[in-house]
Amino acid sequence: MTYTDQKSKRYTVTSALPYANGPVHIGHLAGVYVPADIYARYLRSAGEEVLFIGGSDEHGVPITIKARKEGVTPQDIVDRYHTIIRDSFKEFGISFDIYSRTSSPLHHETASAFFKKLYDEGKFIEKVSLQYYDEEVHQFLADRYITGTCPHCGNENAYGDQCEKCDKPYEVTDLINPKSALSGSKPVLKESKHWFLPLDKNEEWLRQWILEGHKDDWKSNVYGQCKSWIDAGLQPRAVTRDLDWGVRVPVEGAEGKVLYVWFDAPIGYISFTRQACGDDWEKWWKDHDTKLVHFIGKDNIVFHCIIFPAMLKAEGSYIMPANVPANEFLNLEGNKISTSRNWAVWLHEYLRDFPGKQDVLRYTLCSNAPETKDNDFTWKDFQLKNNSELVAILGNFVNRTLVLTHKFYGGSVPAASLDSWTETEREAAADIATYPERIGRSIETYRFREALAELMNLARLGNKYLTDTEPWKLVKTDAARTAASLNLSLQICANLAILCEPFMPFTAEKMRRMLCMQQQGWHTAGSTTLMAEGTQLGTPELLFEKIEDAAIDAQMQRLEQIKQQNELNNWQPAAVKPLVSFDDFGKVDIRVGTVLECTKVPKADKLLQFKIEDGMGTRTIVSGIAKFYPDPQALVGRQVCFIANFAPRKLKGVESQGMILSAEDRDGRLVLLSPSDVVTAGCSVG
Repeated sequence: MTYTDQKSKRYTVTSALPYANGPVHIGHLAGVYVPADIYARYLRSAGEEVLFIGGSDEHGVPITIKARKEGVTPQDIVDRYHTIIRDSFKEFGISFDIYSRTSSPLHHETASAFFKKLYDEGKFIEKVSLQYYDEEVHQFLADRYITGTCPHCGNENAYGDQCEKCDKPYEVTDLINPKSALSGSKPVLKESKHWFLPLDKNEEWLRQWILEGHKDDWKSNVYGQCKSWIDAGLQPRAVTRDLDWGVRVPVEGAEGKVLYVWFDAPIGYISFTRQACGDDWEKWWKDHDTKLVHFIGKDNIVFHCIIFPAMLKAEGSYIMPANVPANEFLNLEGNKISTSRNWAVWLHEYLRDFPGKQDVLRYTLCSNAPETKDNDFTWKDFQLKNNSELVAILGNFVNRTLVLTHKFYGGSVPAASLDSWTETEREAAADIATYPERIGRSIETYRFREALAELMNLARLGNKYLTDTEPWKLVKTDAARTAASLNLSLQICANLAILCEPFMPFTAEKMRRMLCMQQQGWHTAGSTTLMAEGTQLGTPELLFEKIEDAAIDAQMQRLEQIKQQNELNNWQPAAVKPLVSFDDFGKVDIRVGTVLECTKVPKADKLLQFKIEDGMGTRTIVSGIAKFYPDPQALVGRQVCFIANFAPRKLKGVESQGMILSAEDRDGRLVLLSPSDVVTAGCSVG
């Protein structure tokens, strides 16, 4: 059942392969996996033949960098994170038909054969070019092993293959002030042979296929980025790299080289299909009645819309993607999600901290999905979505309906003839009938936020209908109308159970269990006869529970600790002050004194008053370190360094006869400077 296009025989749905160098976070979920899962679940419910493909991308430089940092092998890294990612996806309800990995032998075989076919048919350009080489570690540097300044926008943290700030293309040799990520040294240029995909020869058909053929049905952000790349002029793209981790280049003279990860990774969709379907795999990739849809984030647009299609076109027997519904980025509490800074909500940690609340996160991420622009996830909004929408609207309606049915009818669906319907029931029934198409049409056009809003509108309709008809009052005066009210309310619950399954599968299963209904397809929704008279309902349970402030405060405190740790990690010493002569420095008289007394200065929260033995007597010095030493008495007997020849000055009415020296740590804390050994009071420092 499709509402927006001619029915396809089948659907191949892919989701971007997450790098197996870290867990999955909410940015990945909102951008790719939640919308892809909604789409696949909807198509299955509509009776379509669907293959939903996922897997871990286990090659590429980020993995080798992490392995090098941890002193382990790349295989150790991918084994660890593939397991975490796969298991958390499963627990979260992402309904892959297969979730595989690119380190599998079948993938290596598939990717090698794909490359070899293009190589044998002369589809590549072979050329020797200058590549960056790190002379300290004796290694050619693949793109992510090089950082520098973007030649377009000036971003000082651009990679050799991509600037994540402006997304504009450039050659690695265009990077300004390049630096090796391995040694930190400046790399040199050295000759190396590689194979290139001639994207420039594909420009004409890509322009026609994308800019003319998909102007109206591809999302504006996808179309716009493709147009920008094509208008700038496509250049040959290297498909091999000098690395020792990945799919080996299967030709002579390619020792020490592997397939570029962005050539290798999308072939994973094909190899995973082979793994899932065996000899029957080709219908998912070579039958023109199959609709191929790639779900990705915006940083992968060029690879899925230009490079991978050019690869498929060069091979000659594959279908092209019908759509590539890429989302923008999701931020966290106003800041960009960053794996390196640990600024993220990790899926496996969420599942641990909020057990049984998979659908709350699915709902929040879908309702706030970055479909047309970057969006923000906040814990307060997460709490509000749960308490004010899921609990107060959807959960409240379903619970009231079932509780009242158990109270008045012993949990049995009451009979309700059409004769007992009023205009209220007829209008509600007519409205209910429109929801499957309204929601389905939005899903098919990748407007998932809109589709979810329509689902909640059906729950609101149910709440309003139940409130308006007041069966708890009608039961005293009109048995027929009471039965009609609760019967129709149960029909709405049954419709919600069917229509919410793509968005909130765990909630849908719980509703089906309470309603004692079998899982039904999308084509049955919209009916007001889903619940048969006399059906015995299960025990009512709350669909959702309120999330208390304490749970949210714990998450906010965790983020605050991460923010503070990042500030510490990014701390840099202050710039060295202008040079002074030795004679000028010699004018400053720094000495060691012993603290005899230390008290807080009245009405001055920051100030401590010291009485110091300075070898010639005593002196008073006031210092603004009270915040860091809450127990002044603990400083008595300690030796400190002080400047003895500063002119006296009054602070809060106390004459200070010098300055005690302290160091400001990277966290802003002031620490008194003291000699490591006890020395005679009055000794000079120099």
